[in-house]
Amino acid sequence: MLYVGYSIWIGSNTKKAIATDLIIQMKPYLAFFCTYQLLPQLDKNQKNLLKETAVAIWVLLVPLGIAGFVNDNILWTVMGHPSCFAAAIVASSLVYLYCSDYTPRDRIIFLIMLALGIASGRSKFYGFFALAGFMILYASNAKHIKLNFKNLMALLLLFAVVIAVAYQKIEIYFIEGITAQAEGGNNEQDFLARFVLYSTSIDILKDYFPFGSGLASFATHASGEYYSGIYEEYGIDTVWGLSRTYHKFIANTYYPSLAQFGMAGVLLFIFFWIYIFRKAALFFMRTQQTRTLVIVTLIIGYILIENIADATFTSNRGFFMMVFLGLLCAEQKRELAAISEKGASSKITMKK
Repeated sequence: MLYVGYSIWIGSNTKKAIATDLIIQMKPYLAFFCTYQLLPQLDKNQKNLLKETAVAIWVLLVPLGIAGFVNDNILWTVMGHPSCFAAAIVASSLVYLYCSDYTPRDRIIFLIMLALGIASGRSKFYGFFALAGFMILYASNAKHIKLNFKNLMALLLLFAVVIAVAYQKIEIYFIEGITAQAEGGNNEQDFLARFVLYSTSIDILKDYFPFGSGLASFATHASGEYYSGIYEEYGIDTVWGLSRTYHKFIANTYYPSLAQFGMAGVLLFIFFWIYIFRKAALFFMRTQQTRTLVIVTLIIGYILIENIADATFTSNRGFFMMVFLGLLCAEQKRELAAISEKGASSKITMKK
């Protein structure tokens, strides 16, 4: 409500645009907190059904993935975009892992299922696959989840691998864009839309400190549909993909949109993920079960990696992942309550 009032006060866009953006921005958080508060519980039969369904979906995607290794145009034709294929593989693989008994065999099957996503050719998926391999093969051992020199080196190695496999995208989105800007090219083709969004978002964070430029003002669907004046203000309304007549790439990434909420919003966004991860970490400390911590980390990793060059967080893929996170946190809450109740019962029995 603070941001709605602030946006109307500074006139970030029309009230209809602000309302539209508010709904879009709230969607992932509603998905998480509604699922978390409902405390849904799946029994063994339901989990088996979900696991079988996930495997069936994956089997249907296998021929498409094999064809994609040969010709990626097939993925564009059938799935609309290779990233949609990768997302389907990630979702079905994670559902399988969640519904399994989390045995070494189940974890290897998960990695095999996930490997099919390599056919998408997405650098972001390569980075996520590297994270999944580390979490499954190394972090699934409770003894490895502690802060020491060995584990710190393992994390640094993982970070280096993720950067290495995603370097192509980093170079395209940032380095080439910086080079073009340094050369002073005025041709709009010299500037990639995502680079412009990222660089401009930094200026907006400074100029509109601390609450940002307001809802529906920058790098979101609403800011393009109800074209925001901020693009003209910062002289980027002539960039290909960001113009009033062709704004297809305005909402093609997520992090620049945080400029709408300023540094206050950036900090709130970071604190939200710390809040989620802390729940999983505390649950691990109480139970020494790595399953939930691993899956929560993978979902957070997937969203954070995808957000670099896609508005995954506010898309249907992000909605699915946030419901999934809510389900996991609800499971943790229920199990911790059971542990506390059992502990209280034991104390009463001992006193008697």
